[in-house]
Amino acid sequence: MKFLDEVRINATSGAGGDGCVSFRREKFVSRGGPDGGDGGRGGHIIFKASRHFNTLHRLRFSPIIKGKRGTNGGGSRRTGAQGKDTIIEVPQGTLIRDQKDGVVLCDLAEDGAEFLALEGGRGGKGNCRFSTSTRRAPDFAQAGGSSVTSDFYLELKLLADVGLLGFPNAGKSTLISRLSAARPKVAPYPFTTLQPSLGVVEVPGAFQTFVVADIPGLIEGAAEGVGLGHQFLRHVERCSLLLHLVSLDPVEAEANGAVLDRLNTMNQELARYDEKLAAKRQLVLLSKLDLVSSEEVASIRGALLDAGHEVFAASAVSGEGLKELTFALHQAISEDRDD
Repeated sequence: MKFLDEVRINATSGAGGDGCVSFRREKFVSRGGPDGGDGGRGGHIIFKASRHFNTLHRLRFSPIIKGKRGTNGGGSRRTGAQGKDTIIEVPQGTLIRDQKDGVVLCDLAEDGAEFLALEGGRGGKGNCRFSTSTRRAPDFAQAGGSSVTSDFYLELKLLADVGLLGFPNAGKSTLISRLSAARPKVAPYPFTTLQPSLGVVEVPGAFQTFVVADIPGLIEGAAEGVGLGHQFLRHVERCSLLLHLVSLDPVEAEANGAVLDRLNTMNQELARYDEKLAAKRQLVLLSKLDLVSSEEVASIRGALLDAGHEVFAASAVSGEGLKELTFALHQAISEDRDD
């Protein structure tokens, strides 16, 4: 199934039921009177966050949503049934925007959170409501309230503790598949990952977990939409911590430039998209540790430390350094939460 993180929908709430015009006529009752009941309220349109969904894919095939109409009132003061509310379940982290002006109406960041997008039309009053001492037999009732229509733009921003960044083929997919049960596609060519994926990482011995998001490879110019830029930079915004993978593969290093140059390029793209992203705490992981000598690793690591970076090294293939990385990420996340 294709990952879908933005969709436009047209929604219409349910109209209210009409009030009833009715008069009581009963055997052995000397005086009748108006007894028309009220109409039922129309169904609301409600968005609800659910952890059981991770894309907006379902809404792509049902972009037009209509609420249920309330039923009309009846005689003997019977009130019409309310129209059933239409609940649209969306993934956690979905932003609801007004399509006309782009204003954010709601941020459904927590599981079970609800947003009343459109109210159903009110139920019309029956003629018994209009009876007075001087108007004993009203022969009219109120019509039900009209439905409301609006266009919404839904945008999904993944919720994760750690966002994996790096140039294409830096080893992000392989890393998340080793740290968690996530199984993204892994292949030896750039842009293998075409959709973000989430993985839940268990901290050994701590009985705690954290969520890692594999963000598809970003390249220079991503802030302007080059490559897969704008599609996936939005998912970095919600991460509390960024883990920047730098491949130690000599071939990739030669193609993408020196380590510090690659880091600077990526951070410039983050800042150009949103300065808050560049200000997030960032750890650097030297990936594909098994492809170079320990002397080369020590040299590169030293240069990054001198530049003020928090540096780790690991190999997703051999497993070397993964345990230490997991503990370091957990500690950094805990510190962020405490702040």
